[in-house]
Amino acid sequence: MAFIDHHDVFVGSTDDGHTFIVLNRRIRTAHRALIVHGFTAREHQGRTLYLLPPDTSPEEAHHRTGDALHHLLTHTTDFVDLSWTTRFLGTGPLPKAVVRFDLSHRHVTALAHSEAAHTVLEQHGFVPAPEGYALPTELSERESVSAVARAEAHLWSLGLGSEIALGLPTPQAINAAPDRTGTTMSAPQPQAPRQKRNTR
Repeated sequence: MAFIDHHDVFVGSTDDGHTFIVLNRRIRTAHRALIVHGFTAREHQGRTLYLLPPDTSPEEAHHRTGDALHHLLTHTTDFVDLSWTTRFLGTGPLPKAVVRFDLSHRHVTALAHSEAAHTVLEQHGFVPAPEGYALPTELSERESVSAVARAEAHLWSLGLGSEIALGLPTPQAINAAPDRTGTTMSAPQPQAPRQKRNTR
């Protein structure tokens, strides 16, 4: 799917619970940093995927992904996080999802189950549609992803949960990236020794 191809760093979740990171351009030391924080590099259809196993707890996925992104942010601020497997609250259970975003097709839709959620979606450019809400078709894929990320963050700030379906049942469903200059990743380097789990 093309929605994952437009940011330097894309974080998402497959339906079977893998947290994954895709790099759409070369980032110095990224491979080592991701391996150190528990990700496994896998070559698939010419693209390097970095995966956490599906049995990783939400707390551990949250910290491992956060620490990896902290490193990557020293090289780029062009990233987006649409994962559902990294959501974690240290103060209690996650809020029940009141919005379900669907990016499994070429246009982005959303179903809302509260009045506050309707308001948030409309503030971020969603318009009423037969599926509930949809983003205008004239938006680019990158603009659509950014709109979903902003709406999800807004909902989270209000204590409202959401789900984001990428339409990826397994890592094998992630297609090769379009052939763009400077986006093809080089072959992985030897893995660095894994550090102890972050306990902060």
